[in-house]
Amino acid sequence: MSDSNGQSNNPNNDNKYLDMDLLRFTTAGSVDDGKSTLIGRLFYDSKSIFEDQMEAIEKSSKSSGEEEVNLALLTDGLKAEREQKITIDVAYRYFATPKRKFIIADTPGHTQYTRNMVTGASTADLAVILVDASKGLLTQSRRHAFISSLLRIPHLVVAVNKMDLVDYDEQVFNEIVADFRKFAKKLNVTDVTYIPISALKGDNVVSKSENMPWYNGSAMLHHLETVKVDADDNIVDFRFPVQYVIRPNQNFRGFSGRIASGHIRPGDEITVLPSGLHSKVKEIVTRDEKLEVAYPGDSVTITMEDEIDISRGDMIVRKNNVPTVRNDFEAYVCWMNEKPMELNKQYLIRHTSKTTQVFAEDLLYRMNVDSLNREEDATKLELNEIGRVRLKTSQPLFFDAYQINKKTGSFVIIDPTTNVTVGGGMMRAGSTVSEESKSRSISKEKSPNVVWEPWNIPREEREKRNGHSSELLWLTGISGAGKSTIAKELERRLFDEGKQTVLLDGDQVRHGLNGDLGFSPSDRTENIRRVGEVARLFYEHGNVVICTFVSPYENDRHYVSQLFPEGSFKTIHITCDPKTAQQRDPKGLYKKAKEGEITGLTGYDADHEAPENPALTINTDEVSVEEAVEKIMEIIG
Repeated sequence: MSDSNGQSNNPNNDNKYLDMDLLRFTTAGSVDDGKSTLIGRLFYDSKSIFEDQMEAIEKSSKSSGEEEVNLALLTDGLKAEREQKITIDVAYRYFATPKRKFIIADTPGHTQYTRNMVTGASTADLAVILVDASKGLLTQSRRHAFISSLLRIPHLVVAVNKMDLVDYDEQVFNEIVADFRKFAKKLNVTDVTYIPISALKGDNVVSKSENMPWYNGSAMLHHLETVKVDADDNIVDFRFPVQYVIRPNQNFRGFSGRIASGHIRPGDEITVLPSGLHSKVKEIVTRDEKLEVAYPGDSVTITMEDEIDISRGDMIVRKNNVPTVRNDFEAYVCWMNEKPMELNKQYLIRHTSKTTQVFAEDLLYRMNVDSLNREEDATKLELNEIGRVRLKTSQPLFFDAYQINKKTGSFVIIDPTTNVTVGGGMMRAGSTVSEESKSRSISKEKSPNVVWEPWNIPREEREKRNGHSSELLWLTGISGAGKSTIAKELERRLFDEGKQTVLLDGDQVRHGLNGDLGFSPSDRTENIRRVGEVARLFYEHGNVVICTFVSPYENDRHYVSQLFPEGSFKTIHITCDPKTAQQRDPKGLYKKAKEGEITGLTGYDADHEAPENPALTINTDEVSVEEAVEKIMEIIG
């Protein structure tokens, strides 16, 4: 039963609603692909609108001379949008089903509103890219898919809309899917789902369509209700930007904020940045209770066992898991203001709870998101343009690469004279090199008084006899992600097909060749250097070489890639929710880390630098071993 405003009078139902899972998703595509109509159909068919709203829309549709109810009017609230029948701003809508709550960002389709797309997609868990079945895959759909990839949105849905205009032809759908799959190989996308729909008619939006019996997948709403999103939270790297210091009396001093990532318990050792002071967590309190553990998104107050001077803008982290602390870095910046970005002009940067001065020292290149040419020379960034920029701040920031941690890897740029947000950015992995990493970077050396001996039988001859080319497949990811399991099945598949293969596994080489190395950063680097040189020997002898190594550092993987001809080295990122990896724990390493027997375990209290542009990313939370092998087989030449 509801009151006159449509609100529930049942407190139990209210509590259930508050506890429901939340999915944030964005819709994007070319102009008139049907984004607003799709959202209107979701609202209408899921009965998430009121009768008076429906009456108003029906009346407006009739007055416009339209034969069918224009469901787009549910979302196109601006007068200019209604008059032009386009969406020109980001419209946020909210609705719920018995299974999940939703926040939708309906973003513009026009090229000149790239900034709106970035704004709407910046917090999304999923992006719906609409494609008009009667027009095929257009530039703007590619553009929005690329931006979704750049923003590391983990799930994409390619909704092939207006299937009614092509008589629900399966062949049309299959051709669009094939085009997008070919394009998606250039993107860093972990999960893509293809759904044929008609938003106008309601086919495959809320319920399965009888007009497309050839489609065996889920309807749009069912997919939105069931897609797994909690796996995208970073629960490994504890980051707590301090927003307020609470001291109601001399007996209480607490530090309040929202946990950006990771988890924390009373008794855990912490470090405060930028001071570097250490302490232990005494209590974690909320308005109503004390917590035994706090997770990402929790707003809490933390007290310490020691008196430490902590202020707004500081960050509390785990003692052995500290983010990058620097005042110079590189980032992808989307410019959102009519006035171009000026080099060496004073702006403000807001990063987590810290605000300080920032200068753009250099524009390395501008991205052409239409052609996907990422290195276009430019001297300035105009409105809606995206570029790779070198920035310098007046005070150090505490950050992770955006691809590892969105909360601590993103920022906004503000014009101090107008207080207007003029840009948004994402910190790059590998763009900041600490003195420690410089000292352990791999250098190409050779023993003295040694002359290179060329290969006796050239690789090309071996490839010709083998009937296939040599390749190097480098599987990287945290322990428990599934690298070795997938690699073993892949090697068996290649072997059964008659291909020459070699599998180099981390545990095997550490029992012999690299048995003298530990797990310090410098030893990890040397481990990868040796493996790279061995892999090259097998590669030159005509093999498809499969390497499965945690290999947490981007610099190390880049070094190995330079040993091989361009295009033959393929990085494959095997990933999963850290919680899943800890549950699997195939070697008992996470158990030992939790008990304090080992430290610096990648995926627990040490970072894994995700590849910036892998040939393939496989999330083993969502993909079986057999499916993973099929995906890898597709990229083998």
